[in-house]
Amino acid sequence: MESRAGLLSGAAPFAGTETLEPDIEATQTNARGSRTAQNTQTQTQSIWEQSSHPVALVFHLLFRTGAIAIYLFGKLFTERNTFIFIICVLLLSFDFWTVKNVTGRLLVGLRWWNDIQPDGTNAWVFESRDPSRPVNPMDSRIFWISLYATLVIWLFLAFFTIFEPTWLIIVAIAITLNMANVVGYTQCDKDAKKKWATGFAARAATNPNMFGRLFSAGIGRFFG
Repeated sequence: MESRAGLLSGAAPFAGTETLEPDIEATQTNARGSRTAQNTQTQTQSIWEQSSHPVALVFHLLFRTGAIAIYLFGKLFTERNTFIFIICVLLLSFDFWTVKNVTGRLLVGLRWWNDIQPDGTNAWVFESRDPSRPVNPMDSRIFWISLYATLVIWLFLAFFTIFEPTWLIIVAIAITLNMANVVGYTQCDKDAKKKWATGFAARAATNPNMFGRLFSAGIGRFFG
C-alpha cells in the first residue's frame, strides 16, 4: 500500500491547461460540410428568395403570363369576345409600360426610350447601370428568358389566328409591344457593353500599368 501510494504521489500531475492540437481532418470535414450545406440551401431557395427585387419580378411575369392565359383560356369563363379583347389589350399595355420603365431598370439596370428630335425624327436613348454594380444573376436570367420567350409564344400563336380578325388584332398588338421591348433592350444592352469597353480602354490609356497589374493578377490566380 505504501509503495503504491508513493508511486501515485510521484506521478506528474495532469496539466489541465495544456493546449491540444486540433484535429485537421475534422476541421476540413466541417468546412466542406458547411460549404455543401450552404450550396444546398441556395439550391433549395425559390426564385423569389434569390431575387433582389421579388416584387418587380412578380409584376414582370404577371402581366405577360396573364395576357397569354386570358387569350388562351378566356373562353372557358365568358363567351364575350369583346371582354376578352379588352382585358388582353390592358394586360399587354401594362406589361409594356412596366417592363420598359420599371422592371428593366431594377432587374438588369437598363432603360430605353425614344426621344423626338426638333426635326421630327426619333432617336434612341439608352441608360445603363454603373459596371461596378453587378445585377442579380437570377433577376437577369429570368428577365431575358421571359423577354424573348414571350415574343416567341405570340409569334407561334399568330399562325392560328390568320382567319380570325378579332384574335389577329390581339396577337398583332402583343407582337408589336413585345418586339419593341426586345429590340429596345437588346440595343440598350449592346450600348451598355460598348460604353463599358470604351471606359475601360480610356482608363487603361491613362494608366499604362493597368494591364500589367491585371495580367499579373490573372497569372497569380491561375498558378495560385
